[in-house]
Amino acid sequence: MTRMIFVNLPVTDLGASMAFYQALGFENNPTFTDETAACMVWSETINVMLLTHDKWRTFTSRPIPPATSSEVMLAISCESREAVDDMNEAAAANGGTADINPLQDLGFMYNRNLADPDGHVWEAMWMDMAAMPTAP
Repeated sequence: MTRMIFVNLPVTDLGASMAFYQALGFENNPTFTDETAACMVWSETINVMLLTHDKWRTFTSRPIPPATSSEVMLAISCESREAVDDMNEAAAANGGTADINPLQDLGFMYNRNLADPDGHVWEAMWMDMAAMPTAP
């Protein structure tokens, strides 16, 4: 089996969260979706599981942090600078928050940070490995 990652996120409104992630370019996998959870696919190996708070609580008794906290930042690669910008704009237009941190442009690497409707932080990034500086 190929190694995969399933990022599990508690969400307050499953339908709104699904629409948000679809607007960013994720696709829904109906096999792992019901009224309590939705599997949103970024690639063959990266999936985001959106879980209602009740479903989340079946996995852990730890408290769900407030939307204003930053428990983790999830970086996701994009094909181009334009794709990074498009994702950031889609976040703002679909219930999320764009540019929660300053834009970073190092020439060979470009990224912008956004938050989903529940405050989960994502870093949309693009990197040109051929232009990456080499260590002295």
